[in-house]
Amino acid sequence: MSIQNFEKPFTQQEGMPDEVIERAVEILKGGRLHRYNTLEGEVAEAALLEQEYAKYQEAKYCIACTSGGYAMQIALRSCGFKHGDKILANAYTLAPVPGAIHAAGGRPVFVEIKDNWHIDIDDLREKAKSSKAKFMMLSHMRGHIADMDAIMEICQEHDISLIEDCAHTMGAKWKGVRSGNFGRAACFSNQTYKHMNSGEGGFLTTNDDEVAARAIVMTGSYMLYQRHGTPPPEEVFQKVRLETPNMSGRMDNLRAAMLRGQLPYLDTNCRRWNERYQTLEAGLRKSKNIHLPERKQHEEYVGSSIQFQPISLDPKDIPTLVANCGKRGVEIKWFGDDEPKAFTSRYDSWHYIEDLPDLPKTSEVLSRTCDMRVPLTFNLDDCALIAEIICDEVDQLSDV
Repeated sequence: MSIQNFEKPFTQQEGMPDEVIERAVEILKGGRLHRYNTLEGEVAEAALLEQEYAKYQEAKYCIACTSGGYAMQIALRSCGFKHGDKILANAYTLAPVPGAIHAAGGRPVFVEIKDNWHIDIDDLREKAKSSKAKFMMLSHMRGHIADMDAIMEICQEHDISLIEDCAHTMGAKWKGVRSGNFGRAACFSNQTYKHMNSGEGGFLTTNDDEVAARAIVMTGSYMLYQRHGTPPPEEVFQKVRLETPNMSGRMDNLRAAMLRGQLPYLDTNCRRWNERYQTLEAGLRKSKNIHLPERKQHEEYVGSSIQFQPISLDPKDIPTLVANCGKRGVEIKWFGDDEPKAFTSRYDSWHYIEDLPDLPKTSEVLSRTCDMRVPLTFNLDDCALIAEIICDEVDQLSDV
């Protein structure tokens, strides 16, 4: 009996809770969308969101801004980065990460990855020493959290300021510590396909007073910085406020209201993603032609996407797999394509970067890396069917 096709869209997100819609309408009717447009004694939605997310993240400070990419730029600058400085970065990431490094004037030093998509610790150790870089942008790409003990040891040994890109790890932990609470600053995304959805938006979190003060001024606080939800002491602002540029990137109250309404559901949604991920994982493991690396037991991931490797196929046959799955309603991305497609690109696609390195291990791993979103609009039966379709298509191509 043939397997049925899949018919739900991979880009459909869940709708907003009713209380979010009601609050959004109130804000629209009131007209006070700008975070500093408040009445006497009123606390803006954006400031309330900062307080609530800082509490959730177990961080001292949270700064709400326009996007995760913008958060990365100001995180670098707030940590003391200067134009032309070198920045260590794992080569497996998405375009906004090198884009943020480039926009800040940085010189990326790309580090190889391993078969499990984690940064290669040995290559990181060698490049930390040889590059003398004082900054690192670690992307927890697609929710895969590397050995943070080893990474922090290297950063401490070489006096490297670590900034974590947590776009795919909001709600995740490593050995009980929330992703984002290892480095000097962390950056989160609230773009539509992330763990909370405001269309666009981002957070910067930190426990460092001066990093927080600089970031608040950079987002465009003017001299209204004390209206933030988690402001550092006044004396810290007095130190930095006149030497820190305003680089307008504030979050507005409408998006803040959307996110405030979703935050109470975040942990529940993380569990729902993992139920779907684990159903897909179990289904894909039924094919001897598909490999999924085992995840570390102490990595409390959020499975909002899944990656796998059709190990029986030559990389040149993977576009056929992608096309065949697409005909049956299953949308897969491939990181091995020579040309960027939609949101998917790899390090050698970013031609604006001078002296792109040759990274043979990363290229080899990405040549057989398939990637798929896991929307919460899918149920467990949907995920089982998707896995069955992928296995069927991989197995058929493997038998050719």
